[in-house]
Amino acid sequence: MIHETAVISPNAKLGNNVAVGPFSVIGDDVVLGDDCRVESHVVIKGPSRIGRGNHFYQFTSIGEDCQDKKYAGERTELIIGDNNVFREGVTVHRGTVQDQSVTRIGNDNLVMVNAHIAHDCVIGNGTILANNVAVAGHVEIGDYAILGGTTAVHQFCKIGKHAFTGGGAIVLRDIPPFVMISGTKHVPQGINSEGLRRRGFGKETIMAIKRAYKVIYRDNNTVEEAIKKLTEMAEGHPEVGMLITFLAESERGIVR
Repeated sequence: MIHETAVISPNAKLGNNVAVGPFSVIGDDVVLGDDCRVESHVVIKGPSRIGRGNHFYQFTSIGEDCQDKKYAGERTELIIGDNNVFREGVTVHRGTVQDQSVTRIGNDNLVMVNAHIAHDCVIGNGTILANNVAVAGHVEIGDYAILGGTTAVHQFCKIGKHAFTGGGAIVLRDIPPFVMISGTKHVPQGINSEGLRRRGFGKETIMAIKRAYKVIYRDNNTVEEAIKKLTEMAEGHPEVGMLITFLAESERGIVR
């Protein structure tokens, strides 16, 4: 399962049934869980803790030093969960001491060709980052969010659960859960209703989210006014409560 041309540090720990292809390099302080598959010409550096069932395609660079000019060689870490797919040319960097010193990626994510995940990002579960997505440092992406091809996300932005960006979107502010945006001016385009249906959200729940979206984006409310009105609507609808929490915690302001 380990190709003879692969270079694996004696300080790396590989689980059971791990495959490593030709000319791949696995460095010091890398923990690679059971059933992982590393194709040819992959570089994984540590400290990195990687769960089971992950698949790294050729020319991925995982756990490299960050590109922050303040980085001075401090010990930082990358943590990856289970069953993620990293396609060709993906780059993922470790964290910085200016944040929590950790970049975190959850489970069941698909990161497509040439996407970049920068230092200190926190990626949830079940997300899709399409080709050439660029995610800057300190970004948080919630579960099941989908970022269309060549989406660029500014540092410190938060993208809520089940959010969706169209191809080429520029994200400069936070995107609330369930919301779709598109274009270089990050214009909201309604909620990600098709994605919600595919994930089993019922009609009543989707309608409640649509009514909440109207309060935020169609009724000319300030964020504070929207939170007050959403609080009155939230009973019996935890998804509306999720929106309230996101709006209240947003530091960069939401896309409008």
